[in-house]
Amino acid sequence: MLIKVLVMLFALMSAPVCLSDLVSTQIRENSEQRATRYACAMHPEAASTKRGMTPRLAKNGAAANPVSASSTAGPAAANTGHIPSLRIPDTAVYDQNGERLRFYTDLIKGKTVAINFIFTTCTTICPPLTAIFRKVQQDLGQCIGLEVRLISVSVDPATDTPERLHDFAAKFKAGPGWAFVTGDKAEIDSLLQALGAAVGEKNNHTPVILVGNDTTGYWTRTYGLSSPATLVRVITEAANHK
Repeated sequence: MLIKVLVMLFALMSAPVCLSDLVSTQIRENSEQRATRYACAMHPEAASTKRGMTPRLAKNGAAANPVSASSTAGPAAANTGHIPSLRIPDTAVYDQNGERLRFYTDLIKGKTVAINFIFTTCTTICPPLTAIFRKVQQDLGQCIGLEVRLISVSVDPATDTPERLHDFAAKFKAGPGWAFVTGDKAEIDSLLQALGAAVGEKNNHTPVILVGNDTTGYWTRTYGLSSPATLVRVITEAANHK
């Protein structure tokens, strides 16, 4: 018995590298576990270190997917995705000047456009989204020969009258070629559904931006608070798409 004990002690003392390897492996596994983050493609700004649901994702019923730490760095991280096809209805809308328009015929047809979704009483993502659009409009104005229309669709048409949208547009110094639209709630809800931006509750609307070239039928989108430079690049690529 004593001999067996001595043999076991000798074996443990002669293999310190194995113990060190175990410690190193555990440290590495813990580091990798901490580095893994999970985010929703529709809400890249909502991320978690646990697989499954982040608090916001759980509220919206969307599962989280693993992403690299670099892809979620900073609040301006954005994902883009090509849209195979997008059928835009010719919904009756009103712009910030009270002019009655057809959404597709008057605002989209034959144009390169960027569309975001806002509401005037929003105090969270709408102000920065609108400020980014204003900077994009300024930057695009320096691109000779590039004509792009910006469109902001209200997700709260019951509150956002043309007058309210006019004041909101003025607050952000929106220039010509940028339409803020509202309309009958049922009509706008149907439009939002067609654009993939339907919301059950206005405060939960997704910070998505649609970018398209109607002439070529090319459409894409960005998620999150994309930087003005990123949006200008995406819009320019869409405008030049053949």
